[in-house]
Amino acid sequence: MKQQGWLLSIPIFLVVLLCGWGSASEPAPATYTFGVVPQFEQRKLYAIWKPVIDELQRKTGLEFRLETTLKIGDFEKEYTRGSFDFVYMNPYYILKSTPSNEYIPLVRDKAPLRGVLVVCKDSALRSPAGLDGKVVAFPSPNALGASLLMRADLDRVFHVAVKPLYVKTHSSVYLHVATGLAAAGGGVEKSLREQPPEIRDSLRILYTTREMPSHPVAAHPRVAKEVREKVRQAFLEMGKSPEGRELLSKIPVRQMIPTSIEDYRPMFGWGLESYWDASWEGE
Repeated sequence: MKQQGWLLSIPIFLVVLLCGWGSASEPAPATYTFGVVPQFEQRKLYAIWKPVIDELQRKTGLEFRLETTLKIGDFEKEYTRGSFDFVYMNPYYILKSTPSNEYIPLVRDKAPLRGVLVVCKDSALRSPAGLDGKVVAFPSPNALGASLLMRADLDRVFHVAVKPLYVKTHSSVYLHVATGLAAAGGGVEKSLREQPPEIRDSLRILYTTREMPSHPVAAHPRVAKEVREKVRQAFLEMGKSPEGRELLSKIPVRQMIPTSIEDYRPMFGWGLESYWDASWEGE
């Protein structure tokens, strides 16, 4: 009987030993999702951000998966669900966060964001007041500088009622205006500068909005603080080398600086809530 008890104890010993070996092994590294608002068409967006993400991985030792969407509406849905661990986004989304989904701003461009209303260079329009009843292209209802603030100013400052046409991306806005499919279009200075010369040079800025803090790179609160800080420092370090500045300039970002929710709080008083379209699907 003693011999049988000893034999029965062998498998238990082996199981315990194997479990011990398993617990000592290093866990597989986590992969963090990094969402980017689709200001440009998807191929261009990927060409801009993939090298940035590669450099972010090199500097932090972490793994990231770049996630883009074809439409801003789809991006808004994923952001609202908290799908992204890290995200580069419209500043107003920060203010639309819910208690369970409060993204934390980490870094932003020092240069402010300004919305621009563009028309064809040879357009007879000299003021937004002349746009009453005309078709105006916007990327989406909820794009901050390009649409939210722009539509608020058209309504409150110039007292015109335009016919909005939502065309999914900033690049598409500029193309619609350049080809005469819209009388004017809302964008931002930064995305206008990134257009091909043949499009950019065919347009004229009719109106520029007030300044606001630029798009932040933000983190979901589920991401550990030490990981958030690694990412913050990596972006700041990128801005210190010629190679890193070249990568960031394509976003476009001129000078990356630390940021926090306090930079964005003043926008709460702008009264843009009535222009936000929570039901927009982007179809």
